[in-house]
Amino acid sequence: MRHLSTPTGLAAALSAVLLTGCFGGGGGGSDDPKPSPSDNAVAGDRTDRPQPNPFSDGRIFTINPGPAATTDMVAAMIQMRPGDVMKFGCGFIELDQGLLLQATEDIRIEGCGKDETVLSFRDSVNVTGLEALNVRGITVEGLTILDSPGDAFKLKGVKWGTLRDVRAIWSGGGDAITADNYGQRLHVACTAPPFNEGDPTPDYVPSSASGRYGIYPVESENILVENSESVGASDAGIYVGQTNTAIIRDSRAAYNVMGFEIENVQGGEYDNNLAECNTGGFLVYDLENITQYGDTSVMLNNLARNNNTYNFAHSGLVSAVPRGTGFITLGYDNIEVYNNTFEDHSTAAVIYTSYELIDGEGKTSDKKLDPYTEGLHIYNNVMRNSGYDLPPPNLEKVMEGQVETVLPTLIGLKNVTNPGKGAHIVWDGLLDELDGECPYPLDANGSPVPQDENGKPIHTNEHPNPACHYNAYKFDAAAERKQPQWGSCFHDNDLGSESQAYMNFHGTEGLELVLAAADQDASILSPEGIQSILAGLPGAVADTDATVHDCQGRFGRVLAPLPRVVIPPFERSGAIDPAPSEEYVNRLCGRNVGAGQINRRALAVNCPQLDQYNLFADPHDPRSAPNEGGVPYALNSKLFSDYATKYRVAFIPPGTRAIYYDGQNGGNLNGALHFPNGTVLSKTFAFTDESEGSEELVETRLLIRRTGESGKPFWDGLTYIWETGADGKPVAKLAMGGGTRAVSWHYQDSRTGNLLVGSTDGYAIPNANQCITCHSNDDVASGSAPIGPKPRNLNRRYAPESSFMGSRGQGGFPQVNQLQYWVDQGILTGTPALNIDGHGVATNIERLPHWDLPGDSGATAGSDADIEQRLRAYLEVNCQHCHNDRGAASNTGYYLDHFREVNASYGICKKPTATGGGSCGRQHIVVPGEPDASILSCRMGAEHDPQRMMPPIARSVIHTEAVTLLNDWIANVVTTDYENGDACGGGSIFQSLVQ
Repeated sequence: MRHLSTPTGLAAALSAVLLTGCFGGGGGGSDDPKPSPSDNAVAGDRTDRPQPNPFSDGRIFTINPGPAATTDMVAAMIQMRPGDVMKFGCGFIELDQGLLLQATEDIRIEGCGKDETVLSFRDSVNVTGLEALNVRGITVEGLTILDSPGDAFKLKGVKWGTLRDVRAIWSGGGDAITADNYGQRLHVACTAPPFNEGDPTPDYVPSSASGRYGIYPVESENILVENSESVGASDAGIYVGQTNTAIIRDSRAAYNVMGFEIENVQGGEYDNNLAECNTGGFLVYDLENITQYGDTSVMLNNLARNNNTYNFAHSGLVSAVPRGTGFITLGYDNIEVYNNTFEDHSTAAVIYTSYELIDGEGKTSDKKLDPYTEGLHIYNNVMRNSGYDLPPPNLEKVMEGQVETVLPTLIGLKNVTNPGKGAHIVWDGLLDELDGECPYPLDANGSPVPQDENGKPIHTNEHPNPACHYNAYKFDAAAERKQPQWGSCFHDNDLGSESQAYMNFHGTEGLELVLAAADQDASILSPEGIQSILAGLPGAVADTDATVHDCQGRFGRVLAPLPRVVIPPFERSGAIDPAPSEEYVNRLCGRNVGAGQINRRALAVNCPQLDQYNLFADPHDPRSAPNEGGVPYALNSKLFSDYATKYRVAFIPPGTRAIYYDGQNGGNLNGALHFPNGTVLSKTFAFTDESEGSEELVETRLLIRRTGESGKPFWDGLTYIWETGADGKPVAKLAMGGGTRAVSWHYQDSRTGNLLVGSTDGYAIPNANQCITCHSNDDVASGSAPIGPKPRNLNRRYAPESSFMGSRGQGGFPQVNQLQYWVDQGILTGTPALNIDGHGVATNIERLPHWDLPGDSGATAGSDADIEQRLRAYLEVNCQHCHNDRGAASNTGYYLDHFREVNASYGICKKPTATGGGSCGRQHIVVPGEPDASILSCRMGAEHDPQRMMPPIARSVIHTEAVTLLNDWIANVVTTDYENGDACGGGSIFQSLVQ
């Protein structure tokens, strides 16, 4: 194993890196040539010369404290290949970029131990500390992540991921944790958590400005978190979500809003963990409108104690968790809770509740979600000192419509047995009632959705939202509930006599009267005032009869034990190539080729300089004529990149053709044209100043469709930054680590005629792994698949974005319909006969409108339909590549696919999946008529804040014109008549209380 421990060594290796991407099929054109082993040979080499070994062995990259730490880390992270190790030295290491790992396998990230290696991301420009996306086999061990702007450790799309001996911590509202004090500050005790904001807190000061999740595996498989810790997260400390097979054991969470969280997990396990001084200790639940729904989790041998910190979350479901909660479950089936201890919780040791409490009966908008927790088995637990101090209502929030803080007070006032108190176990008393008229749900093809062994539909978000929630599998032929399968069994628990054992508070019965009275006089929100309203109201009194949960007494049996989670052993897939050797890269890139010929052998590797591929007639100008029949193209709506002008060229290998597949009839909903192997897509970013008659070249990005050793095709992404060479001429050098540039612009937009003027010191050139974040989706070709060249986005007349080149170079190409031109040039097949109108548009195929040109949608300019269609075009190009059910943001449940209905999944009254600064303190993504209450408006209008900026990369300034269009759509087009448009509820997540 080679060691690369100095900046010089990393830079040398970086120049040789082959970024192989994530294999997984993806197919190309029918004309794809299948490469043979001889394709690795170099033309013109002597046959008797030994050929270089194309691959390096596993390597160790060492990052030590000091000013070069970020540069060394980025250089290492974009090279990580099977068997590689990134080793952080001991000490306090300050990093101003996130650690992002993509599309590789069998790698390790190591430190000296979570007390000895501290990675501080306080000044990071990225939202996440350590993020692994689409990695197969990763172990992170022996380090602390401090003050990440958003999530600390995030694993998404990871198969076999281990987080061992790691810590996530935020400085919180006290003094910053620094290189001088971290030895003392990392160890946070739990003695006296603050019940209310502003209370003295000797151990730690929580802050809503902290990041969302400490440890955050999501949409993953075979996950192990052990001997780890999270302190101070503004959502959940240690979380596993939308994941199959996950174990959290021997870990600690303190001073987070929710300590431990299992969300939409199939096969989860909490074992021997400690939750203390959080708002809530443990949570097992399903969240609506996301990728999958959970089932079967086991919780054993854990200690939840003194989880009484006030709730400091911004928004979302976790913001409604009352402080002083040991364990809570919501809308999740089959949970076994045994051999745990719950001590000193001011509201309850256990809260057993349903979505009916939140949404109202039958009003949960996601009908794929089962709103009720069933199959809950709680036994052999110890519960002490519960429900002794219910949190008071937040009158300011109540007056703003956020009424959830009234609920604990109402529970206490309903408790006539022990007025004003909670209990060890608190249940909302709400059960599913048989809906005999609800048919079994169907998928998009009209076939029944798959079901489990009990007959429960196994939904994913790919299935359409049914009209009703199917629940017949819970009831027998006589419409009687099947017990105890679809109930709850409580037995053999040691319940301390100092607290009430159990209470059923019968939902929100009576609360609507309380809120109506408070609307007239806020002073009524006192114990005496509420009691006066509830006096004599039927159903307002809680009961203490727990026999409904006595399964042995009622049915002669209890729920069967659930299986413990077993993670299968990891094996390499063999689909990811090791890194190439430097000698091999230099041999390929140093070849001489004839004039006008592309160095196609070199396309197998990442050459140090762009001109080594010989893509352009003028090697110093990527705006010049392309070699080998390359074709310039433009898009109807493009990704915003700080007002950059872009020059795009497709190089399709001679003798091959791309294949036309559209979204409507070709089943290619989100994908681009299917390009053959060997294709290169080039995009150059420039900044135009018409007042000075200049245009500055900044970067050129390449997407190359390659074939790995396994024979599978994939897309690779490369970035080259333009600078002045030693000879005084422009030269583009490989910059896989990205960079920043100060730029300015001053030009008249060719479509709208608007004068665009501005500047930024922080134009961001993304590193290679950031490119994969946007370009890698499960429903397109593997690796960094193209985003822009979809048929609907190419259906236009070619015209350069800038007039700077005039008729020179790419400015001189025919300005005709692009798809037709490609057909005529013999590089595109499968296209239907096109009917081209006088504007160069094919009218008989799909087309994306120019988002910034009123009326270009085909609807009347400025009409509701026109505004919505143009906004959707913008969101598709700028956001949808992540926000789809297989993209980098699939875990959010917020999807912007071109053919998707505008409903909850498109953001209408959709709750965020997580809180933190990214929610802007707002409860819904899009609130009809209210941009100022919509998370989307806040995030698109944010800058200089990595928690809020959306998109999180590719821009450093606000796209003012787009934000104006968005706010116009929300304020004047979206109404409560939209599907789910009546579910926002005045800023509260408790719709049942405000409708």
